[in-house]
Amino acid sequence: MVLEFAEHYEVTLGGNMSETAKKYRIGGYVKRAKLNLRNGEDVQAYHRRYFEDKYSELDDGVLIDVYIDITGYKETVKRPEMLRLMSDCASGKVNLIVAETKGYLAANTREFCYWLHFIFNLSNRVDIITDDDQFNINTLTNDDSQREALIKMSEDYIYLNPPDHERWLNDVITAIADLEEHE
Repeated sequence: MVLEFAEHYEVTLGGNMSETAKKYRIGGYVKRAKLNLRNGEDVQAYHRRYFEDKYSELDDGVLIDVYIDITGYKETVKRPEMLRLMSDCASGKVNLIVAETKGYLAANTREFCYWLHFIFNLSNRVDIITDDDQFNINTLTNDDSQREALIKMSEDYIYLNPPDHERWLNDVITAIADLEEHE
């Protein structure tokens, strides 16, 4: 399974589906530091409603799943729902990630750049939308060539320390494979 993910990762940027024929398969992602509702089912229902309400008007889109990590961990490799989302993106199950804020996607610049590089280098094109009040991400509309700017930013960051990125990537691919093994 690890080799399969490595093969997916090495594929070139972008996708081959036309924008008009594309069916948006939405994965909503949330990271919470603590459980602030009664139980996990309440949290899941609340966020599912949020994403359904927010993106119900997106033409040709369907909410596939809501991925909720309730953790204080900053590292991607320690966030099982993020790993599951990444796996679903790699398999083509999800091709649009939505989050209330980009802060949910990664806790720091290193994790964000490495995560972006992973997502944007999958064989299936994956887009990202965040609902931040300022400086939101929307690679669907791609205003100001945002997707290309994010790709360049992630590549520039990786250039500073390629061995660190390689370790991160190997750890993430292994964690995804382990997660799938236990499903």
